[in-house]
Amino acid sequence: MIEHDLTEGPLGGHFRRLAVPAAIGMLFSTLYNVVDTFYAGFFGTQAQAGLAVGFQAFFILVAIGFGLGSALSALVGNAKGRKDAADARHLAAQGIGLAMLATLTMMLIAAFVGPSLIAIVSEPGGYRDAGLGYFQWLIFALPGFIMGPAANGILQARGDTLTLQRALVVAFFVNVGLNPLLMYGIPGVIGGMGFNGIALATILSQTGVAVFILSRVFGRALMQDLKLSEFIPDPAKYYEIFAQAFPAGFALLVTFSSGFIVQYALKDYGEASLAAYGITMRVEQLFLLPALGITISLVPIAAQNFGAGNHARVREAFHRCWMIGVVMTVFAFPFLWFGGGYAARVFSNDPEVIRISALFLKVEAVILPLYVVLFSINSLLQALKKAAWTMWIGIYRQWIGIALFIWLFAYVIDGGLTGVRLGIAFGVGTGLLLSLWIGIFVARRRIGGLGWPALNGQA
Repeated sequence: MIEHDLTEGPLGGHFRRLAVPAAIGMLFSTLYNVVDTFYAGFFGTQAQAGLAVGFQAFFILVAIGFGLGSALSALVGNAKGRKDAADARHLAAQGIGLAMLATLTMMLIAAFVGPSLIAIVSEPGGYRDAGLGYFQWLIFALPGFIMGPAANGILQARGDTLTLQRALVVAFFVNVGLNPLLMYGIPGVIGGMGFNGIALATILSQTGVAVFILSRVFGRALMQDLKLSEFIPDPAKYYEIFAQAFPAGFALLVTFSSGFIVQYALKDYGEASLAAYGITMRVEQLFLLPALGITISLVPIAAQNFGAGNHARVREAFHRCWMIGVVMTVFAFPFLWFGGGYAARVFSNDPEVIRISALFLKVEAVILPLYVVLFSINSLLQALKKAAWTMWIGIYRQWIGIALFIWLFAYVIDGGLTGVRLGIAFGVGTGLLLSLWIGIFVARRRIGGLGWPALNGQA
């Protein structure tokens, strides 16, 4: 079993051990989505636009799973840092129980609210119909998308990012095989499902990911003395987990729902702009992956050391995290700026989709380093058990900032599609300034500052 005490040993070694598997896992997760976009292209631009709006609506509902994962990574990590195995085990059991309740709740909400969400960001026609059909199938993927990330938070807290990596690599190859099989069927044996075959492939593969991760959680030393009674809802533990999960999950919900603001603005420019936005997000994620692996690994490292009272080590880990991440994204700049159009051609042969994708990716090339610093601060806040601040940062950056600056650049200044992307960029930039201020404020009170003398002196 994989167990790491992150309060001892070189930080560089811990980052490599955690970040490399996390980045590889996320790479295959992104490639998984790239494969879906690629196969949707066989059904035309309408199908790709439908995939974009359907997936956006679906991901709003799975934010709670990622919030629970973030909460359990921080809380179980803190308990491990305190050497309190009993509390760590109890938190893990309560977190799994809470994830099951969340799954059932989200499936009910999805059945009633999903069509309205898709209607907000689309116009009547073929691509709305495609997005709605895709979404309705994906409701059955919610158990995998909520239980899997929640259980993975327990593994991350113990220094295990390898399990998720293995699961996502296998899921990618399963998805590559299932997509064409379910889309087109086997002539003379079974019929194909068309575009909705992509959704069924997702249901099957992501359910497998969750089952594998849960099997690893229950096979760990942490859970060996587990009693069935520990799954009985404990209001105090539910509150402790929810208090950490809600802000992190809501921050992610805000991130996902911000796509609705963007798609609402883009629908005025036709289905090509919506298809281009979906392609842009897939390509951008590929280049963010190495840096995201670093920022994800910061949570268990900082959480364990904060639990152990090693504040200087928490500060060192934070600085190492954002500096390495920024360097990584700087190297991505020429590929996105000069190669965006070539990347878009992999997914579409529509000249308008390719042109818009190239424009969007130029803006992403400039703001990638800002994302890394933002994510590093969010990871630090989660590790310090101050995840509520990530929610407020997200509300400003993803709702207020994006809506305000898109309105300003696209409508007041009449910047068109360029104005939409500039609005997103300014939302990210001003959001970074807010997160820096909050990060410094929290760090002063929790760990004695961030170690920047010029910023941590007395006001």
